Amino acid sequence: MPTDGPDSDTELLRRGTAHGRVVIGTLTLGSGIAILDGTIVNIALRRIGIDLGASLAQLQWVSNGYLLSLASLILVGGALGDRLGRRRVYLTGVACFAVCSALCAFAQSPTQLVAFRILQGVAAALLTPGALSIIQSSFRQEDRAGAIGTWAGMSGIAVAIGPFIGGLLIVHAGWRWVFAINLPLCALVLLLGTRLPESRDEDAPRHFDYRGALSGIVAFGVSTYLLTSWPQLSPLVIVGGCVLVVAAVWAFIVFEERPGAMAPLSMFRSRTFSAANLMTLLVYGALGAVLFFLVLQLQVTLGYDAVQAGVATLVLPLTMLLLSARTSIVAARIGPRLPMTVGPIVCAVGVLLLSGLDEGTSYWTGVYPGVQVFSLGLVMLVSPLTVAVLAAVPGNHAGVASGVNNAVARAGGLLSVAALPAIVGLSGEEYRDPTALTSGYHQALLLCAGMLVVGGVVSWFGLHEVGRLQETGRPPIEESHRA
Repeated sequence: MPTDGPDSDTELLRRGTAHGRVVIGTLTLGSGIAILDGTIVNIALRRIGIDLGASLAQLQWVSNGYLLSLASLILVGGALGDRLGRRRVYLTGVACFAVCSALCAFAQSPTQLVAFRILQGVAAALLTPGALSIIQSSFRQEDRAGAIGTWAGMSGIAVAIGPFIGGLLIVHAGWRWVFAINLPLCALVLLLGTRLPESRDEDAPRHFDYRGALSGIVAFGVSTYLLTSWPQLSPLVIVGGCVLVVAAVWAFIVFEERPGAMAPLSMFRSRTFSAANLMTLLVYGALGAVLFFLVLQLQVTLGYDAVQAGVATLVLPLTMLLLSARTSIVAARIGPRLPMTVGPIVCAVGVLLLSGLDEGTSYWTGVYPGVQVFSLGLVMLVSPLTVAVLAAVPGNHAGVASGVNNAVARAGGLLSVAALPAIVGLSGEEYRDPTALTSGYHQALLLCAGMLVVGGVVSWFGLHEVGRLQETGRPPIEESHRA
């Protein structure tokens, strides 16, 4: 039998105990560092370019190199955790992340910084899926929803608070501290990591599925590269890249149909798992684009500086911190279908309120109401989404399921941020023109609202199996196998 946690139910962790709180804190801090680094660096790019003499293309790769390696390897990171030990792989990723952060902080040229950022993304791919899979395998069933809710809330905070922390560091300490701040945080995670329980899939095959891993890396890596770099690529490269992605996806499907697969395709036969990941693609795509355009609009059109723009969005992480754990517990009782349907629609209302921002808009009457409504919708959907993804697969595949969902979330953000500016007619120096930016901003947020509404519709029609899951206590996959 797979070893998904301690040997008996009596050894499973309780969320309200000191040990349970330490485990949740250690996992949320470690994964939060990796998530934060995906957003905090963006606000430092201008200062990095001045200090290191970097070109625009090099600055883009400071951000995209991290995302490229993270998206390419995150599925492999989840599979390695299931196979070698989730705590071991998680803490290895944290240690490597600390080393790479130090290298980034001391980089002396744009080329060095890009290379170290790519390595930092590799480390993040090892630690990011581990947090959720450890929670899923180590806590009592009745405590998992609350634990996942706390993790999801802190992860949302890490995404939203990045511009604020980045602005403070840039103004008061310098861009190198954007990376150096990770060192004491990683050290704390490693110190507390001795309290993490170990778990793995004891039924994992002896030989690692290197063919599936390689095809997955190519599929995720090349698609991420195309999404982040397509404006600078020639049509021939784009077509060739698309052909390579299709071939890699086909190879991945062939290899994962075989015994001993890294990511068994039976996971995707679960309607719940597939619908939850489609909803993830839409919602996180909208989230990434909203935060991207909102911060630009606040600074370019409304005249906020970097710190003020970060403060303006602080209501988002604060709301998630206060309410995520509670909403996840409620969702566990009523099922995730309703909150995952209503949540995106509430987010869409918030986005529509924000779409009217223009020069002279007051914060309290124009910015705050939209951010607050958007925050409430996000709280409603984030934790139930994570619970639904993990509950839809057998526990021994928790790491892979988490890796898939994380990869889908990042793909959604990359796709929207890469494509929406061109779709709404923004390019080159137009980002610095308040009139051009405002026109594109209005159109982009309307499209984001539409994506969120579609995400709610997908949840309503795709998660009808979740009620049966709540009653049986078994994932839909296992139910179909029993039949």
